[in-house]
Amino acid sequence: MSETNARGEATPHRKALVTGASAGIGLAFSERLARQGSDLVLVARSRERLEAHAKRLREEHGVGVDVLAADLSQPAELEQVERRVAEDESLDLLVNNAGFGTQGSFSELEIAREEEQIRLNVLALVRLTRAALPQMTRRGSGAIVNVSSLAGFYPGPFVATYGATKAYVTSFTEALAGELRGTGVRVQVLCPGFTRTEFQQRAGVDASQIPSFAWMSAEAVVDASLAGLARGDVVVIPGGLYKALHASTSWVPRGLVRRVMALAGRRLEG
Repeated sequence: MSETNARGEATPHRKALVTGASAGIGLAFSERLARQGSDLVLVARSRERLEAHAKRLREEHGVGVDVLAADLSQPAELEQVERRVAEDESLDLLVNNAGFGTQGSFSELEIAREEEQIRLNVLALVRLTRAALPQMTRRGSGAIVNVSSLAGFYPGPFVATYGATKAYVTSFTEALAGELRGTGVRVQVLCPGFTRTEFQQRAGVDASQIPSFAWMSAEAVVDASLAGLARGDVVVIPGGLYKALHASTSWVPRGLVRRVMALAGRRLEG
């Protein structure tokens, strides 16, 4: 039988840890989960933003909210969050959302920044997933959502490192789904298209070049993710437009895809 909160609503998760929780998709996940009655652990670099968000969630939804200020691209700070994930036996949902992208010709981008992107988008996600799985599999329940991108399905000239990190996340998560079948633990890779967050500004993307119909809200992306998690969907592509795009390009020759993506990348450079 499902647990319920004080309002009699179903509570799918006792406690969730969300990385990148101070803005965008991570913020939307924490909002939606708090509304459902889940206690939360919020992880991001900015303690001030996290504390303000946590205070509001406690007051509005009456849930427990802990804050962990950490830069997951830094080994020592990542280890602190790993320990929290591994030791918290009440944690039954991990949302690996933290990440960022860069844009430009790879030969001209700062290599230290590219390495930092790989550490955050890939290494931190892998280590936190590994930290969560032992206690989830012992219990026979739990779920992990790894936030990837539609970009992970395509070669991405001018966003080469970002696209490659998301391709890793997608492949890694699908492989884990095969390993975990029958354990009671669910994993999902969430692959949104253009979503209105701070991501574009940080990546230097000229968002004005993207047509309005292509945008989704972070809230709609999260709704699609949680609905897919309830169904047991491993790969979730939010939005009819992006589902159709992915389906229609699966048969297109890779060389043509590279040329189209290169043209799009040049257009989006700010």
